[in-house]
Amino acid sequence: MPELGARYLAQVTDLMQRILTEEAAAIATVADVVADQVAADRLVHVYGPGGHSNLASQEVFFRAGGLMHVAAILDEGTLLSSGALRSMAMERTPGYGRIVVEDAGLGEGDLLVLVNAYGINAALIDAALTARERGVTLVGVSSVEHASRTAPTHPARHPTRANLHDVVDHHIDTKVPIGDAVVEVDGAVEKTGAVSTFANAFTLNVVMMTAIEALTARGVEVPIWRSGNAPGGDEANARFLDRFRTRVRAL
Repeated sequence: MPELGARYLAQVTDLMQRILTEEAAAIATVADVVADQVAADRLVHVYGPGGHSNLASQEVFFRAGGLMHVAAILDEGTLLSSGALRSMAMERTPGYGRIVVEDAGLGEGDLLVLVNAYGINAALIDAALTARERGVTLVGVSSVEHASRTAPTHPARHPTRANLHDVVDHHIDTKVPIGDAVVEVDGAVEKTGAVSTFANAFTLNVVMMTAIEALTARGVEVPIWRSGNAPGGDEANARFLDRFRTRVRAL
């Protein structure tokens, strides 16, 4: 087991390092976009249409050390808590992402971060196309390799066969390999040890941290969540809560 864990750790840390090094310019650009939005006191919407991709949007929402301006779109349709197979069916349903974005009321001047491990499913692409029609600035976080190596006829794909990285204004490549799992176990029928949740969460946290750094350099007081379980957490959060309670639907 320790050897297996060490192999997994090596694969995960290698992927994180590649994202940090090879996507440095993209991360800096997206962080500036986020910083501009926060400096203007506008929300940063994050949507992860896909069973485990939803975890990334939750990772940076209402999170200790995270920006209070982050508003996660937690649509029940693709959450695993609504049923895993149902979630997969919903993310493959053309038109569903359009409904979610329209329901969120996004429009001109808004920023939407779309995060998805593989960057191809119908709900994701519909969300992107709909947001673009409505004048929303779009950031995509997904794997170019996974999307590029997935057949145009794959049942998860949007009818246009588009990839997320081709339909957004800014994109960060998480480099998740095809199949997601990276560790081979002798005798096992499939690889094990998925990496996409690490990649998505790491990427988004680095973007948010870099945005906070940029904002503080500008002299902006940045509302940041402190854990409610930490000493003084409730009091620290209460300083800013009234600014967001009615603006962030999921609060």
